[in-house]
Amino acid sequence: MNSRDLVVTPTGVRFLNRHFPCTIGRGGITSDKREGDGATPRGIHRIVGMLYRPDRMARPADWALPIGPRDLWSDDAKDQDYNLMVRAPYPHSHEKLRRADPLYDLVLITDWNWPYAERGKGSAIFIHQWRRPGYPTAGCVAFHPQDLRWIASRIAYETRLIVR
Repeated sequence: MNSRDLVVTPTGVRFLNRHFPCTIGRGGITSDKREGDGATPRGIHRIVGMLYRPDRMARPADWALPIGPRDLWSDDAKDQDYNLMVRAPYPHSHEKLRRADPLYDLVLITDWNWPYAERGKGSAIFIHQWRRPGYPTAGCVAFHPQDLRWIASRIAYETRLIVR
């Protein structure tokens, strides 16, 4: 563990010797993650991607990719593209990445159950903007928008999300 890791603690997240309030999944932290349980998986998760809404913000890092109108994330454990980014039209269960609300304006993608997903072990553990302080996620880790932008601009190749 080092200062470049995002470390989830009982009071928030430590990153680069700073502390940030955050929210986690409504199901708390679990060692036995399942699709739909609302829990944040315990473990060490690499940051493998960054997505952003180019119509709502400037590119937050040179490696960030824009979210397009047809971009989705598969959460259908029966589909071959489970826990992967897909494009509309897509006939299986999915989450829209280009949302009307600002939750996914900036998304850091973790390697939870990715790229070779085990069916039913949970999809899409993202780091994204919170709805409001204290409001839980469906399993992701969420921050105040300004804190998320600050963190995203300082993520490095070796940065990991550590959930104890």
